[in-house]
Amino acid sequence: MATQQIPVVVLAGFLGSGKTTLLNHLLGTGDGTRIGAIVNDFGSIEIDAMTVAGQVDSMVSLGNGCLCCAVDTSELDTYLERLARPAARIDVIVIEASGLAEPQELIRMILASDNDRIVYGGLIEVVDAAEFDDTRARHPELDRHVGIADIVVLNKADRIADAARQSLMDTLAGLAPGRPVICTAYGRVDPELFFDRGPGEDHDAAVRQLSFEDLLREAAASGAPADHAHNAEDRCDAPGGCGHPGHAHPAGHLHAAYESVEFTSAEPMHPRRLMDFLDSRPAGLYRIKGFVHFDVPENRQKFTVHAVGDFLRFYPAPWPKGEERCTQLVMIGSGIDAPALRKELENCRESAPSEADPNSMWGVLRYVAAREEAEDE
Repeated sequence: MATQQIPVVVLAGFLGSGKTTLLNHLLGTGDGTRIGAIVNDFGSIEIDAMTVAGQVDSMVSLGNGCLCCAVDTSELDTYLERLARPAARIDVIVIEASGLAEPQELIRMILASDNDRIVYGGLIEVVDAAEFDDTRARHPELDRHVGIADIVVLNKADRIADAARQSLMDTLAGLAPGRPVICTAYGRVDPELFFDRGPGEDHDAAVRQLSFEDLLREAAASGAPADHAHNAEDRCDAPGGCGHPGHAHPAGHLHAAYESVEFTSAEPMHPRRLMDFLDSRPAGLYRIKGFVHFDVPENRQKFTVHAVGDFLRFYPAPWPKGEERCTQLVMIGSGIDAPALRKELENCRESAPSEADPNSMWGVLRYVAAREEAEDE
């Protein structure tokens, strides 16, 4: 059976956009999710690492300078290997890139890794709403960075007027067609938009974030949950709020601008039709997870699917004994049309028994990792 893989999420954005604030938010609201953070800072004093260190015992830091310039693939693998070891029980790895790092180089290094315990988890580009025009003037490459992002977080959106915010949202939508653009303040985005929450099975160990000392000792150490208190209040009519003017909630109360759509089918899926759907995913759809049943000779395994942005992988493995053979998918995004998505997937079902032939699987098999070997039952 395929190894359970850990998503590696790249958190990028120019200096001052709020990457560390967002990372701190993810660490503080993980609800049992064990997050391995790799922090890369630019400059001789690691201000960002010191800020984030309040949420965890210590950080895995790659030192000063840009990650893409200072570390090659094999060196990055060394750090990812430490975090991905089964003994660490990590659920997700987040790389906070330097504000001057090239995101595509980070993606290239992750995709080139020979570590079969990790998988690319998406590029999150954080944009400063208040300083967008100035940042764009100083760094014309911002347009390119936004264009390759899997999801864009428009941070500090409370600092600009409604009309300016809508205009900026339209600009970002033009730079990253089809990608979700999440409007927020203080980096408050529900972690489940980016990754699945961990099981949280052990209150003595799982609820606390992993320290570097944990890794060195190869054992979990007991400690306090990584919580932090908020005394301020958020108004629901603020950007990212629930839309009810006059309501107030504690700052830790999340109002995530995303939707989750579930699809289940007892009938097998037609490979070509499903691939047509996956190759032309609707605007705003960020993640797809679950498993698929194909009733195709030599390909009747359980095909686990992992999609984020344009990245897609299938992982075939034998069906567990006694498990019902069906398709179960969860789609996560922002501004998506749930009924339309379900209708499209319903049209991907096989309309007649044994309608699909082995050649129809070619599109699916292109996205099976070369190292994956699975038995046919």
